[in-house]
Amino acid sequence: MTRKDSDPDGLRLPIKLDSTSNGEFVPVPLDATGRYANRLAREHTAAAARRTGQSRRRFLVSSCGAASTLLAFNAAQAAAGRTGSYFDLPADAAFDTQLAGASLEGDEFIFDVQGHYVDPTGAWLKQVPEGVRPFAMMPKAADCPSDPERAYLQCLGPDEFVKDVFLDSDTDLMVLSFVPSRADAEPVTIESADAVRRIVDEMEGTQRLLLHGRVNPNQDGDVAQMDELAERWGVSAWKTYTQWGPDGTGFWMDDEDTGIPFVEKARELGVKVICIHKGLPFGPRSYEHSQCQDIGRIARRYPDVTFIIYHSGYVVDQPERAFEHGAGRDGIDTLIQSLVDNDIGKGSNVYAELGSTWRFLMRDPDSAAHAMGKLLKYVGEDNVLWGTDSIWYGSPQDQIQAFRTFQISSELQERHGYPAITPDIRAKVFGLNAVKPYKISAEELKLHTGRDAMALRRTAYLEAPDPHFRTYGPKTRREFLNLLRHGDV
Repeated sequence: MTRKDSDPDGLRLPIKLDSTSNGEFVPVPLDATGRYANRLAREHTAAAARRTGQSRRRFLVSSCGAASTLLAFNAAQAAAGRTGSYFDLPADAAFDTQLAGASLEGDEFIFDVQGHYVDPTGAWLKQVPEGVRPFAMMPKAADCPSDPERAYLQCLGPDEFVKDVFLDSDTDLMVLSFVPSRADAEPVTIESADAVRRIVDEMEGTQRLLLHGRVNPNQDGDVAQMDELAERWGVSAWKTYTQWGPDGTGFWMDDEDTGIPFVEKARELGVKVICIHKGLPFGPRSYEHSQCQDIGRIARRYPDVTFIIYHSGYVVDQPERAFEHGAGRDGIDTLIQSLVDNDIGKGSNVYAELGSTWRFLMRDPDSAAHAMGKLLKYVGEDNVLWGTDSIWYGSPQDQIQAFRTFQISSELQERHGYPAITPDIRAKVFGLNAVKPYKISAEELKLHTGRDAMALRRTAYLEAPDPHFRTYGPKTRREFLNLLRHGDV
């Protein structure tokens, strides 16, 4: 492999453990163990590169680079007494390409139900003050022209999205989602999202991008525009944020004046999949609406509608523990408690999604074990969906590799009735579970994506891959606040 320019000195790790946020919540700095894990991984990968006679960059791009990084994370977490879960890899995978590939490479159908794209030239720029350079700190922007003032934005468009998602990762299919916003300030509109979809689709290939339609029923006009979203743009599902509101006040899905008209309209239009952001609260205002108390109620009232709970109710500063009925804990337990209270069992019309949640769980083996274990136990192994919140976190490949090797400790399996993470469960979570609500034949799609133009392009790209191993979202509180104001990270 010819060394490329993205990281010629091999300074970035292939598994990205850092403070990056998806822009919906304040970044959370790594704790001492997380910082030590990164230091140890750099030491281990440098030593492994020397042992195998490769440059750091070449080694890090290989499967052995990812294996060495994950093994170092295991060691750092175990030293801190965090042994609830681990990345299940043989020690020699750090040096043996075949061993590393057997653990980290796969042919699963990967359907990422939460992707994001920011339109770098959209109408939202009219809201940005003169002189402000939105997204100027994104890695690709530094390599782009600076004249005229915002010419660099052209380098943050669809090509970068396609590279991160479909060339640098094993993702087969993605749903483009939306962030909460006023209609005149959307960083990506349905029109620009559809343009990206068409760019991918026109490569003589299968449809690889599906679209959400953003609806906040507490904002004037949103329910009324659902007809156009369904008929003109062919959205596959609806996306809503119950904590958000134009006046700062959220809503419940079973509120008679907001949530219920929204659900009824979805039923009328025949697009009966509603994706609801729960957890990852924006702040203290209307906090209760970020929790899941309404999910069991609305799911019981509308058994013919599918409700996908984005982030699964996860809260980044709430350690996940085994579920205890009536304990009143925040986080994922608010979802499970709501389902239990309303007699909603496994395999129901409620799905739990992992965008941002899984990436944060990668930092904490104990929370990861409890979060994944209880979602599989209570929501069901057929009802947990893969999502990554990329491209905020750069290419999702590191999240994929981490989940391919994730295992819950036998101790917690026995104590709490959590399942072992088997290849069958991984395949379901990665994509097979999502084909039911999105009405896609996984077998048919895999047949096409294996030989379409995008697949051929990826095969050619992998002859000399150049992953940048960077993230895009804000990493500090200041960057987060700047992004909220005008996209200046």
